[in-house]
Amino acid sequence: MYNAEQIKKGNENGVRMKGVRMDQNIKLMFLDEHAIEGAARFGVSPKELTFIGGFQNFVYSYNRNHMKYILRFTPSTHRTDEGLAAELEWIRYLSENGLAVSDSVSSINGKDFERIQGNHIDFYVTSFRYAPGRKIGYPECLDNPVLYEQCGRLTGRLHELSKRYKQKANRHTWECNEYLLQAKHYIPAEHLPILHALDELKRHLSSLRVTTDNFGLIHGDINVGNFMVDESGELTLFDFDECQYSWYVEDIAIQLYYLLYVFGEDSKAERKLQYELFMKHFERGYTEDGRQMPDGWKDQLELFLRLREIIVVVGMHRSWDLSQADGWTRDFLSDSRMRILNGISLIDEFQ
Repeated sequence: MYNAEQIKKGNENGVRMKGVRMDQNIKLMFLDEHAIEGAARFGVSPKELTFIGGFQNFVYSYNRNHMKYILRFTPSTHRTDEGLAAELEWIRYLSENGLAVSDSVSSINGKDFERIQGNHIDFYVTSFRYAPGRKIGYPECLDNPVLYEQCGRLTGRLHELSKRYKQKANRHTWECNEYLLQAKHYIPAEHLPILHALDELKRHLSSLRVTTDNFGLIHGDINVGNFMVDESGELTLFDFDECQYSWYVEDIAIQLYYLLYVFGEDSKAERKLQYELFMKHFERGYTEDGRQMPDGWKDQLELFLRLREIIVVVGMHRSWDLSQADGWTRDFLSDSRMRILNGISLIDEFQ
């Protein structure tokens, strides 16, 4: 059984696994001059920038008129012009229709994003308002029915808006998720069966029914690291970098995955209780105001939990020297590989 300190350690590892640290070659290509030029495009002095970090992107904060903002640099190897435009258009639509999201801010040239040229790759620069409130981490997010209901409410509203959304710029679909596309480059030869399991899972997912009630543009990475909670308990969602067209249940499975993965194989009872608590209160929030859960969501949940597990393992192999992994990470990988190769998910024993 994991205690609170072990859960906290699991979260620290999991946040890194979820987002994946930036590829080392791209890190070397991102120079101070890129940050300076990108800041200038948004009227920000380099002295005002505070580096926050980032996984897929380089992220800074800055202040203006007593307000806090984010400045994000995205490698052109990670996103296209059209994909980035689609992300920002989606955020604007959600904001204009009453969803609490971190809005984008235009550059001094009135552009949604700017492109900074580099020697080998370019970087897209975007700015966002800093979401109000605070983050809820581990173990505070566990055994938290109020939070789960709020997550359900937020996700339900997002999916309701997605059903009415007519996008102008194109965003990729689930099978073009970069982790899935790059898996063969990062999974070592001795773990080749993971790729076979991924191919089989993709074939299964491709056969799922697609309707306007179960498939649309999703956030793609809702978790406690990507929303803030204000004093009234309201959530503000940010980081839409992983938004994609997929089944709505994937947005649900991702949230559940990060609440369950911190419990190891010796903590199945705690995992089961967490699963039951989440399901009850998330559904209550999602179905508020007469909304319906996505068609077939309970039957599909374990498929998307398996998909998320593979994505996390690909991310670990991509970004870590796993020969130096600590005990928690080794145990997690061993458990994950067992589930992946046996075609089971974190909740199979509970259904």
